Amino acid sequence: MSTHHAARSAPPGYSELFPQGTPLVEQLSYTEADGTLVTLMGMRPTERHARERGEDWFAPDNGPGRYLTFPTFYFQNRTFGLEIRDGVPAGRQRIEVYLRVNDGTFDGTTFSLFRNINNPNVRDYGWSLNYGFNNPKEGNLPVCHAGQPREDCMMVFQSNWRTSPHSPLKIGDKIELAPAPRLKRPTVDGGGDRYYSFEQLYIVGVGLRPWYGVAPNLDSHPLPDDTLLGGLTSVSYNYSDEPMRMFQQMANNIGIGNAKRFVEGRRLFHTSFQDGRHSEHPTVNPVFAAHIGQRGPRYNQSSCIACHTANGRGAAPAVGVRLDTLSILAAAGDSGAVVLPDATYGFNVQQNAQDAAAPDYGVSVGSYEVATRTLHDGETIELRKPVYAFKGPTPARYSARQAPQVIGLGLLEAVAEATVLALADPDDADGDGVKGVPNWIEDPETGRTLLGRFGWKAAKASLRQQVGDALVKDIGVTSPVFPSRSCQRGGADCRIPTAPVSVAETELQRIAEYLALIGVPAQRSVRSDYPAGMRVPLEHQIEPARIANGAALFERAGCAACHAPTLKTGSTHPFAELRDQTIHPYSDLLLHDMGPGLADTLAEGRARPEQWRTPPLWGLGSLRFVQGGAQNVRYLHDGRARSLVEAIGWHGGEGENSRRRFEALSRDERADVVAFLESL
Repeated sequence: MSTHHAARSAPPGYSELFPQGTPLVEQLSYTEADGTLVTLMGMRPTERHARERGEDWFAPDNGPGRYLTFPTFYFQNRTFGLEIRDGVPAGRQRIEVYLRVNDGTFDGTTFSLFRNINNPNVRDYGWSLNYGFNNPKEGNLPVCHAGQPREDCMMVFQSNWRTSPHSPLKIGDKIELAPAPRLKRPTVDGGGDRYYSFEQLYIVGVGLRPWYGVAPNLDSHPLPDDTLLGGLTSVSYNYSDEPMRMFQQMANNIGIGNAKRFVEGRRLFHTSFQDGRHSEHPTVNPVFAAHIGQRGPRYNQSSCIACHTANGRGAAPAVGVRLDTLSILAAAGDSGAVVLPDATYGFNVQQNAQDAAAPDYGVSVGSYEVATRTLHDGETIELRKPVYAFKGPTPARYSARQAPQVIGLGLLEAVAEATVLALADPDDADGDGVKGVPNWIEDPETGRTLLGRFGWKAAKASLRQQVGDALVKDIGVTSPVFPSRSCQRGGADCRIPTAPVSVAETELQRIAEYLALIGVPAQRSVRSDYPAGMRVPLEHQIEPARIANGAALFERAGCAACHAPTLKTGSTHPFAELRDQTIHPYSDLLLHDMGPGLADTLAEGRARPEQWRTPPLWGLGSLRFVQGGAQNVRYLHDGRARSLVEAIGWHGGEGENSRRRFEALSRDERADVVAFLESL
């Protein structure tokens, strides 16, 4: 797009979310003057090994493994990291690894390296080198404290243990890193003391890389660059039969301090603001007493995770069922870019109430308006539009919004404004019928004009704003972003707190940081080399040729005009994990007119009722696992579409031409496009 068009799409005086000079929170890697490559790798506790399923490799399926789970007490005293000092680029046959403890004291932590590919019996685990750190001793215990000097708690290796005999280390050699932390006993919090951790792939002279399994026996190998939808944040392929947990993992390149920020933010995301309990192991994990009773008098759910199933989407709408995992935004009208609150509900219908005598404001799907479209080859598509039933007054304007999955949000926050504006084409200069315009948002705390990025209409400019908005509207919880519950109703005193905020500044930051640091699953477009006779899980039963053809057809149909395949993040986000990453979200973050079929009656910011932000497509293929089955997956802003073909069938306006091209494809070609989308 020309500079002229970019300038027209930006208002005067807008601010960059992260201007030049924004300081880094922590470094992830650097090269010293002599060529030594230093990598700082964050870790969290896990319960089992990466290739360990719920059964022996060749036994009948016995359910998932426990590699991607979060053990009890995971959020306190149990994150750590490794400082890897790689001397090979500097001409030294030596790699030093230092244990870095975030909190507390670790006792006798062990370390396994180099997958033992020379032993044909090695399957779910097995390494050539099992080692320990030369921890200083206190009494008879070898210990590592948080903040210890670098010369303590380290180990050295000088050869490649994947070869027999061991060969000198050289650039490009593969090293599997599998630390197994043990906390000092008894633990200070009464929780467990012995854990496993992630099995990471380190390439000598290069650094950490997401991996997949090749021969023999699912050996670790770097994933091809084009599969890394989230750049180096991308989550490695899953070999423990846990596809339902793939939206919950840390960025693959997470730093040591950020591993702690991640688990602390996750704890809050899973906390009930009614009783302070954690959604997982509620009778074992400590109660957050500070958050008991903070839920508002009206609310939709009591915790963030209650709407974002396993970090995925809300529950599938069904006729007659209360839609309290969706947001039903409401308004009396609007004045320019200012939405006026509904007299009964404010800005969002809070469907549940603590007081049993309070009015019932439940909303459900009363029925569907159904239309059938017949394609050229006789296949039919049933398009269902929900008709909503309000137990309270029907708002003058409203919009039902499905809770979206929460992967890759930090990467979208890190995309520079100039990158998004370069994709805008408000005058349709290229004549393809696709315009794309940004939504401009007034920051509720500073009044700055910022580029909208989040939400179905790009009406939130930052993760901080998104978190604060969801807390007050869906849970009735205040924060420094919206310090009064009157913000939900547009009160004149909204910015004046009438009581201490429910979620303090540090806690607000932790939730936003957690969301920023969730990794994106790598695209499943390359085959894993499962041993003969071993059950191949559904998620890995792929056909690369069909996926490649589907990707080409997606491009040929013009879908990429809105669903931009590749973006580059900027270099100013506070998190190094998110800087300068080549990502494949399949979104331009812009608003597009999607026609009257998808229009509702509510404007948001500068987004008109018929305009919607291009939703990222990464993660589409994991939804059937995350949501507990394909029958529970819904698409589009209000969850009306039950399949990807239905979702495409609703595309009108700027998406009309692409929809027609897709529907003109043969049945097999349409199936290839779906196979491509489900690989993401």
